[in-house]
Amino acid sequence: MDAIVRPVVDPTFSAAALAFLLGGVTLGTASGLVPGLHANNFALLLAGLAPSVPGDPLLVGIAMLAAGVVHSFLDIVPALALGVPDAATAIAALPGHRLVIAGRGREALRLSAVGSALAVALAVPLAIPITWVMVRSYPSVRAHLPILLVGVVAALLFTESSKRAAAGGLVAFLASAVLGVATLDVDPAAPLDAGGILAPLFAGLFGAPVLVDALGGEGVPPQADARITMTPRDLGVSAGAGSLAGAIVGYIPGVSAAIASVAALPALPRSEGDRGFIVATSGANTANTIFALFALAALGTPRTGVTVAIDRAAVPLALPILLVTAATAAVCGFVLVTLIGDGYLRTVGTADYTRLSIGVLVLLAVISFAFAGSFGVGVFVVAGGLGLFPPRVGARRVHLMGVLIGPLILG
Repeated sequence: MDAIVRPVVDPTFSAAALAFLLGGVTLGTASGLVPGLHANNFALLLAGLAPSVPGDPLLVGIAMLAAGVVHSFLDIVPALALGVPDAATAIAALPGHRLVIAGRGREALRLSAVGSALAVALAVPLAIPITWVMVRSYPSVRAHLPILLVGVVAALLFTESSKRAAAGGLVAFLASAVLGVATLDVDPAAPLDAGGILAPLFAGLFGAPVLVDALGGEGVPPQADARITMTPRDLGVSAGAGSLAGAIVGYIPGVSAAIASVAALPALPRSEGDRGFIVATSGANTANTIFALFALAALGTPRTGVTVAIDRAAVPLALPILLVTAATAAVCGFVLVTLIGDGYLRTVGTADYTRLSIGVLVLLAVISFAFAGSFGVGVFVVAGGLGLFPPRVGARRVHLMGVLIGPLILG
């Protein structure tokens, strides 16, 4: 007689899993809305606390994963309202900020949420075949990664608006690459053992310059309706490019969502430049969590901050439970963007923008100190000065991604 397999639901574990998931959603919301914070910070803190948490380590993994997914939805909010991105949203921040200045911030929020949601929906069915391909092609891709990145950098320089802008972009790339080589391998003494040098680097390169330039300005103007003006086709193409970029992050060491988004730029519809940036970057930022889980299971090596924390906490790789967690957290993140984002923009719009900018600059300096000590504050100041350069020569700030791309090219 054939055995009958019935699913078994453990009410106690299910209730505990839901509680930890909601706790992760709360942490991801906090990290996403506070400029300069990243989900990795909370994930690494949770990894350190995991041994003292009673019960199944899988519960801690659920909280980590939920925090990472929700953060990837909400980190666009301060990037749009204040111009302060984290490492994952650096590419989308300035195009998104332009939309906010044009009164289309509410649309930009929804573009980001839809981009993340579509990328997750695409990532789940694509994860298995892409994992199969990447496991077999990984050695070749890794060996030729510097050549691929040089091609991306060249394409970005050639698409600048003028020779002066291209020359300025090259200077910005080389200078930021030197900054990356000088700082990325440093392990500074800091009050919190859950940060690293990326927080002050990206706060300086992409956040502080926007705040400095905004001093004395009128801040966020009134925002128009939330209608998405991209065509469904362009929206789908941009989200697909973002999802594939997220796959690159999930499998190739050292490549961040921001770098992968730069590589995806040529695939975006030219007619929807700023909007396509937001959709693709948000999609890459969220989809990489799904692909990184499969990479951890297939290759045994973590590729993102959240999966590093999961691996460090010895979380069992129960993929069905973790995928359900990611999907549920994605739904929460999508809803939270629309519930919180509009109010965030209104609040910033009614504030004294000069005082707000100074306050956020101080907050970024404090966060830099908390995660990287006095060295981090120095890096924040130097990076902030460098971040002021590209707009002065008509170049895009995307060239400052040399801070990560340069060291990767050099191996």
